[in-house]
Amino acid sequence: MYPHTLRGSPPLCRLPFIHQATHSTHFLHGARCRRSRDGALDPVPPATNRCGGGCRRFHCTGLVRPRASGSGDISPWRRPHSVLRSASTVADDLKLEELWQHASASAVAGSQTVQESAQLLQLVTDFQTHGHTMAKLDPLGLDVPDDLDLSLYRFTDADLDRKFLLGFSTTPGFLSDDDVPVVTLREILRKLRHAYCGAVGYEYMHVPDRATCEWLRDRIETTGTGNGNNPNEKNRRLVTLESLVRATLFENFLATRLPGSKRYGIDGGEALIPGVEALLDRAAELGVEGVVMGTSHRGRLNLMANVLGRPVSQIISELTVGPRPAQGDTAGPIFTGTGELYLQQGVSCDRPARGSNSNVHVSLVAHPCHLEAVDPVVMGKTRAKQFYSGDVGGAKTMSVLVHGDGAFTGQGVVYETLNLSALKNYTTGGTVHLVLNNRVAATTDPSAGTGRSSRYCTDVARALGAPVFHVNADDVEAVVRVCRLAAEWRQAFRSDVVVDLVCYRRFGHNEVDDPTLTLPKMYKVIKNHPSSLNLYEQKLLRTGEVSNEDLRTIHDKVNMFLNEEFAKSKDFVLNKRDWLSASWTGFKPPEQISRVFDTGVKQDKLKFVGRAITKLPVNFKPHKAVQKLYEQRVRMIETGEGIDWAFAEALAFATLLEEGNHVRLSGQDVERGNFNQRHAILHDQETGSRYCPFDQVVMNQNEGLFTVSNSLLSEYAVLGFEMGYSMENPNSLVLWEAQFGDFANCAQVIFDQFLSCAEARWLRQTGLVVLLPHGYDGQGPDHSGAHLERFLQMCNDNPFIIPEMEPTLNRQIQECNWQVVNVTTPANYFHVLRRQIHREFRKPLIVMAPKNLLWHKDCKSNIVEFEGHQGFDNHGTRFKRLIEDPNNHRSTEESVKRLILCSGKVYYELDDERKNSGRTDVAICRVEQLCPFPYDLVQRELKRYPNAEIVWCQEEPMNMGAYSYVSPRLHTATRALGRGSFEDIKYVGRAPSASAATGFPSVHAQEQSQLLKKALEPEPIKSW
Repeated sequence: MYPHTLRGSPPLCRLPFIHQATHSTHFLHGARCRRSRDGALDPVPPATNRCGGGCRRFHCTGLVRPRASGSGDISPWRRPHSVLRSASTVADDLKLEELWQHASASAVAGSQTVQESAQLLQLVTDFQTHGHTMAKLDPLGLDVPDDLDLSLYRFTDADLDRKFLLGFSTTPGFLSDDDVPVVTLREILRKLRHAYCGAVGYEYMHVPDRATCEWLRDRIETTGTGNGNNPNEKNRRLVTLESLVRATLFENFLATRLPGSKRYGIDGGEALIPGVEALLDRAAELGVEGVVMGTSHRGRLNLMANVLGRPVSQIISELTVGPRPAQGDTAGPIFTGTGELYLQQGVSCDRPARGSNSNVHVSLVAHPCHLEAVDPVVMGKTRAKQFYSGDVGGAKTMSVLVHGDGAFTGQGVVYETLNLSALKNYTTGGTVHLVLNNRVAATTDPSAGTGRSSRYCTDVARALGAPVFHVNADDVEAVVRVCRLAAEWRQAFRSDVVVDLVCYRRFGHNEVDDPTLTLPKMYKVIKNHPSSLNLYEQKLLRTGEVSNEDLRTIHDKVNMFLNEEFAKSKDFVLNKRDWLSASWTGFKPPEQISRVFDTGVKQDKLKFVGRAITKLPVNFKPHKAVQKLYEQRVRMIETGEGIDWAFAEALAFATLLEEGNHVRLSGQDVERGNFNQRHAILHDQETGSRYCPFDQVVMNQNEGLFTVSNSLLSEYAVLGFEMGYSMENPNSLVLWEAQFGDFANCAQVIFDQFLSCAEARWLRQTGLVVLLPHGYDGQGPDHSGAHLERFLQMCNDNPFIIPEMEPTLNRQIQECNWQVVNVTTPANYFHVLRRQIHREFRKPLIVMAPKNLLWHKDCKSNIVEFEGHQGFDNHGTRFKRLIEDPNNHRSTEESVKRLILCSGKVYYELDDERKNSGRTDVAICRVEQLCPFPYDLVQRELKRYPNAEIVWCQEEPMNMGAYSYVSPRLHTATRALGRGSFEDIKYVGRAPSASAATGFPSVHAQEQSQLLKKALEPEPIKSW
């Protein structure tokens, strides 16, 4: 469970003292004391301990007798305030003396010294803070819990039956049972051990809030918790038994019937199933209507079958012959994608909740094998559900994540996701984390100290102030109890909570793996260890709550069901494709071809929204630079000229908002814009108040319809969050922007395993837009390119086949996995954003966003380019996949000697070089949409310039950028026209390089000048 070097709790293995804390109401405010020569207690500085830093003690109860007035009196700041001075009532000195005099009426106070009171207080404190180290958490008994040495508290066995005055307390828990709690030391220890050292170890004293700690203490310490006195307890135990039987027999059945299959079962952790069911049922009782779940492969099939209602016949069929594509109910073929392994598919159901007359909708999100990668996706999907349902506080929709112990402590995305939990535009009102802790991750030997550096795998959650409930998974009633408590915590405080389910893995990493190769000692114990079901059945038989006949009936019922499902599995056929949710009704899968829609907007509407987003409140004092920028935008919208990149983006957002669409933009520094260009949130320079112009686009605009939010400094978790958010509802433009394009490689897992392939793997569409600042301007290897080649490499269009290119239809894009663009005009950027919404399907959009083009004098658009016009080919109504040379070559097309195809900002530099050289026989065309490749438009330009030398020009090195993607497709286009061989396509750009760019500004300038001159040189370009 933890490295052997960390065994032995520091507070229980040292002399106990009261430590001074840092806050008079939230922490124990006592002073560590020692007895001076005259018998008085003198304070000493707070000590440090091996937990790190001065140990802070929370709200513990006890009583130290105040000294009489006179010499040696303890000043008020030295007294343990949390004993009698709680947040609700603070006793004054007179009241304190009266209480002590009342206690003195008993024979106890006379024999109880001040030092003993202090040590008793420390004893209680240590149990509350570190009692979990003495809890019996290991079902195998391999990890020996810490023990208590009374001598460290200056007590002996002779003191066990002495009565002690424990204190007068208004704090919850067993110490507040009586008005004057005078009990023996033996009884105090019994209660403390019962509360903190049983099958559950509670870590909660690190939670930095008094009220929440007392709320938990009340439920942990109150006598009778979980003792069965509640009339519903017996029925709950029978429900727990049935759930445990289903979970256990499901694994046993698959192991017997399909012995060679890899099912990644939860043998040894079967209590997960009754725990999850108890969690869902209790959450439903408290008002939860929807739950979004994420989990990796361990136990996923069991969850699908017993919690989420996936047909067992389907699971067995997929285990035997593998998943098969749906047959469909139409005459024509349907899109089934590439499919997914049975362990990684998603599923959802409406699950009846016990204890309430309602259903709770549970969605298990599909996931890749990258363990914790699904965590932020679940969070984003949950947040989106809350937004679209109006669940502002998160009371009706919650997220549940099931982790593995090795992944929870080892995967950085876990900590990133935890850090999203309390952020304003990312919080979901608390996530319940269930850690399926088999203590060996894959094959790690816990006794070797190689699995982690911390004592518990859950210690990462302590940094966020989340309570952690460690529970022995062999005690299924304890598992159910803490899972219900976790649901109550989440609903009460809208914050994260962790349940550490300490179990074991009966088989290897998978069922065909031999774990004794690396863990021989552990698996000798596991071989002879009874299952949690066997232990629970024996317990219920001893108490007489069930009979052997009852158990046989339950087993026979479950086994009969499993055998019936096995028989059905032989003929199982998936007739219905698991397609999109109800909110996606009407959106088309790839086999239903959609037509192209206009994206232009009438000028009067553009001016209306443009004025709305440039109007500032009266008496609002923006920064003078922002004031100037907004004045420029006013002139842009009024004159209709010189619209720059940032304002074109703003107009796209505003027009979509005016049409009722949700717009959400997220990333590091996106409110201002990393290049000081956006300013979607303004700050009053005198008051510091914030103002968002996009909240005022229309009258009575719904709160949150436009959301822009600076994220934490994370790419992986934040992009995953926005991925999950975008999958929930198609009527939203969801964007994530990187600070610089190459920072996106910190989120490569999300690109590789989710964004590029979600539709192919899981039949899940998303219209997420990714903005990656890209362009070579001398800023070095890490701030130049966005590694465009990586995104193009993941495109699934065939480079050797020209698809059907009917201009009024979207077939080519619908059959491609995503779109990659490198746009060069503000108007085209406006249209590509609006195109994401104005279509009957959704595809991810990767945008190589500009840097210096944000302020480039020639990178401007006029309002006519944004307008909507009648007719298909009219200028400015749609996104232009390719922009032809603006120079008029119509009379000299046959005399044009060179056709340069390029993409991005290099066009403006090529155009300047062409002007400087005076060449009129060179045409420059911009490929705005790289993927899917615009074969039809490229061929149009090839036909227009039949005698031109064909050149691809880029800023990036040859092994980067678009060249490796474009060259075979360009050759396919030329070959179809009979325009030469592959060698006839010339390359102009930087030489191949290991680094993305040079770090020497002078070298950058030289390289840039050379490639521009080469592209425009009068002689034919030589091949590399």
